[in-house]
Amino acid sequence: MSEEILVNVTPPETRVAVIENGVVQEIIIERAQRRGLVGNIYKGKICRVLPGMQAAFVDIGLERAAFLHASDISSGNSDSNETINELVREGAEVIVQVVKDPLGTKGARLTTHISIPSRYLVFMPELTNLGVSQKIEDEEERNRLRDIVTGFFGDSSLSGNFILRTAAEGVDDETLKSDIRFLTRLWHAIQDRLQTAAVKELIHEDLPLYLRSLRDLINDDVERLRIDSRENWQRLTQFAEKLIPDSPVKIEYYPGERPIFDLYGVEDEIQKALDQKVTLKSGGYLIIDQTEAMTTIDVNTGAFVGHRNQEETIFKTNMEAAQAICRQLRLRNLGGIIIIDFIDMTEDEHKRQVLRALEKCLARDHAKTHITEVSSLGLVEMTRKRTRESLEHILCEPCPCCGGRGSLKTAETTCYEIFREILREARQFDVESLLVLASQEVVDRLQDEESATLAELGSFIGKTIRLQAETLYTQEHYDVVLI
Repeated sequence: MSEEILVNVTPPETRVAVIENGVVQEIIIERAQRRGLVGNIYKGKICRVLPGMQAAFVDIGLERAAFLHASDISSGNSDSNETINELVREGAEVIVQVVKDPLGTKGARLTTHISIPSRYLVFMPELTNLGVSQKIEDEEERNRLRDIVTGFFGDSSLSGNFILRTAAEGVDDETLKSDIRFLTRLWHAIQDRLQTAAVKELIHEDLPLYLRSLRDLINDDVERLRIDSRENWQRLTQFAEKLIPDSPVKIEYYPGERPIFDLYGVEDEIQKALDQKVTLKSGGYLIIDQTEAMTTIDVNTGAFVGHRNQEETIFKTNMEAAQAICRQLRLRNLGGIIIIDFIDMTEDEHKRQVLRALEKCLARDHAKTHITEVSSLGLVEMTRKRTRESLEHILCEPCPCCGGRGSLKTAETTCYEIFREILREARQFDVESLLVLASQEVVDRLQDEESATLAELGSFIGKTIRLQAETLYTQEHYDVVLI
């Protein structure tokens, strides 16, 4: 597996693309006016306690109050079953960290379990025992890492402990010690700021996206990181010298006249990621519907008819779809509940292989996922941890015509609504005539297919009905004006 990271920087927006074997797998966008909040630490104020939800709303200075659940509040007792009323009180100050950005109509999600990541470690002030990533499977390596951190940090008076990240595997002693010093100094600085900070003040802000990409996205498969901003390339290089001095990853400045995202067709992939339909090489396709409640993915054979039997055709389509789905989840940053409707398979072995293929592809995903077995209805239910807005929510807004429904009332439906409104108005008010304002499509239908009905209605109410097309009206919008 060969990976490359492309970073496109402009004053209002930074974009990062993860390329694996020449194929775009992930796109992350951060805008200067709406930077992500995940990782930020605030001194907040409890503005409302909700015993029925075992949660509280916290004012941290954002447009909407943030949400803090009882399970995310530190009580100093790991076996505590304290209620929200016992943990916090209205008006109290609380130090919180954002774990999920505001999504749609929901406010940010908070925790009091503070964590500060570096390249190889995560410092947690309330952690009592040293932790090691489960992805580091070699027990000898796990013990080596524990010994390094314990030997260096064990005699420190600093409260808290560390979790060794997956990237720490194989890292030498001095590099880990350098990371510990960095996190220790940063935590001391945060504590000093807490002493003087006012309520609702930002205490610590996470790194900008181009620096986070170096901290969080670099792994053994990444060969180079290319950035098209000379100024930020210099900062990135300096940051890398401190953060990962022994890393084999090349950090290159890209000065080419051709936009960096055009190198691998990233711009085209962004446009495709906003489409509902995803075509598969075999001729099959996916239909992806993203709603506030969940995301549904439907797999179809399309033009793929196979060369053997129907079951084999279905199996091959589902196997190809499993890989495409994993890529689309990362590319679109889809999270929450996801329902996948694979084409119905009769053989249990085929079902197992499709699930294994799905799990194998998701293993490369940075977000945490959980998959269930194929249900009796032939559906696969899964969840994917969501900490930031999806690509569609960042780049798009609901259609002003349909309000995000994805469909409009037909001109025929609007005509019949107008007829009912005319009858309602004629019975209520004594006027000489009525003027109907509607879109050109609706007016055309009233003058053509519905002309006879309109004439009969005018005779029935004994009033003149006039029509006027309005270019700014949508197909659903109309007004009946009394004259």
